[in-house]
Amino acid sequence: MTSGSAESAPALPATYAPTSCEIVAVSDLTPTEKLFRIEMANGADLGHRPGQFVQVSILGLTEAPISVASSPTRTGYFELGVRRAGTLTGEMHRLEPGDRIGIRGPFGTSFDVEKMAGADLLLISGGCGLAPMRSLIQYCEDRRNAFGAVTILYGAKSPEDVLFKDEIEAWKTCQHFVCASTVDAVAEGTCYDGPVGLITTLIPPLEIDPDNTIAVVVGPPVMYRFVIDQLAEKGLPENKIVVSLERYMRCGVGKCGHCTIEHLYCCIDGPVFWLDEISGLRGAL
Repeated sequence: MTSGSAESAPALPATYAPTSCEIVAVSDLTPTEKLFRIEMANGADLGHRPGQFVQVSILGLTEAPISVASSPTRTGYFELGVRRAGTLTGEMHRLEPGDRIGIRGPFGTSFDVEKMAGADLLLISGGCGLAPMRSLIQYCEDRRNAFGAVTILYGAKSPEDVLFKDEIEAWKTCQHFVCASTVDAVAEGTCYDGPVGLITTLIPPLEIDPDNTIAVVVGPPVMYRFVIDQLAEKGLPENKIVVSLERYMRCGVGKCGHCTIEHLYCCIDGPVFWLDEISGLRGAL
């Protein structure tokens, strides 16, 4: 390099360097969860698939992995459902439209909508698991002819913890979906007249064709084994059950090792797995 000249460093790949994105809308989902609508520069799309996640950063703080809550069929923006649970998510809850955040990704495996094509879908989510499931539900809405019957089951701890209340009610009246929801318990004096019980109480009444049904399960770790047992009683084999696992995916690119499940990295081999891929792995479920 000759004296006085400057050689610019090569740009970091998008997987390592955050992209600055603008928050364009914020809405309250529950007392501890908010929905953020985010736009990338020049109206570009995130390029994600249903079930993937991004790494969110705020200047001066660390990152947090957050699942994308909207379908790639909804273009020009993407949405994140964020629970206030730590330093970064707490700071994010203070942000308003016009503020900017850093986004890396999308990362991880996705719900295999091509493999699901033509099948009846049973979409089961609990708690904040409805956020990533919503990306698949919206995809099914926008690609309705690609799938058979679509059944949505959702469970929350209490009426106050129910996410996307208005959308759930719309799904219940939508001619393309069958939708049922429940809550674990109701505090005395709460105005609520819906079903009360664990999400597993919604499964026995269902009529399932095991040969043409794929179940997708997303929720807190304690939920999986009980739901999977119910699906097995319905005759659904492990290669017809999809799960999305909750792990701390710090780097998103399989380098830090925080999200390992034996030989698998949840951030690159997952977070979405077919059950028969992981059923024999210690600590997977």
